[in-house]
Amino acid sequence: MKSICVIPARYSSTRLPGKPLKEICGVPMICRVWQRASRAKSVADVIVATDDERIFDAVEKFSGRAIMTRADHKTGTDRLAEVAEKFPDVDVIVNVQGDEPLIDPSLIDELIAEFADEDLQMATVATELTDDAEFKNPNNVKVVLDRYNDAMYFSRSPIPYPRNAGKSKIFKHIGIYAYRRNFLLDYAKMEPTPLEQAESLEQLRALENGFKIRVIKSSCRFVGVDTEEDLKLVNEIYRQEPEGDDHD
Repeated sequence: MKSICVIPARYSSTRLPGKPLKEICGVPMICRVWQRASRAKSVADVIVATDDERIFDAVEKFSGRAIMTRADHKTGTDRLAEVAEKFPDVDVIVNVQGDEPLIDPSLIDELIAEFADEDLQMATVATELTDDAEFKNPNNVKVVLDRYNDAMYFSRSPIPYPRNAGKSKIFKHIGIYAYRRNFLLDYAKMEPTPLEQAESLEQLRALENGFKIRVIKSSCRFVGVDTEEDLKLVNEIYRQEPEGDDHD
């Protein structure tokens, strides 16, 4: 089973313009993400997919691999599918967000391992949520799981509603995905669905069309970079972890 990791990256960001090129201990963030993802043992290649020459040049200068994609994609999934078209020999594609510079390489390997189940088409990650403010924050997407760790629903609302508190664990969705390549190509062509549009959560399109999404439970530390405060925190974490500065 051949797998690759693709990191979609756009220059524009409402809260943090030029986010992919913001530096983490002297290295552009997109290069830090590429660096971490490249440590995964199960991937044949790690590729940054971008429509911006500045990002492309930064990755190439770092000795990483980047591919220029169209500028008119509405979603990261569309950009991912464009790259998938170029790799017909690949079985599984892992989508790592370009603002996750603390991505754990072993998590990528865990996601890929799930595809030993030949019926599985899509997988993602969640972490247990214990902070009440985070639970109520609509920017934190929650997911409820069935007994087999398949997603039942994703929502920006607090789910499950704690009518009887403590009866069920609460999970925060982490936006790292893995897809079987052929499914990804079909998925990108599906029309947006009502729940997807209502919640503004693209993964609901898969559920509404009857596909299962396997969810790995992880205790990894996730600090996505959306603000200057996030960037400062990640820089501090890298300074405390000298191995984060290694140039693979």
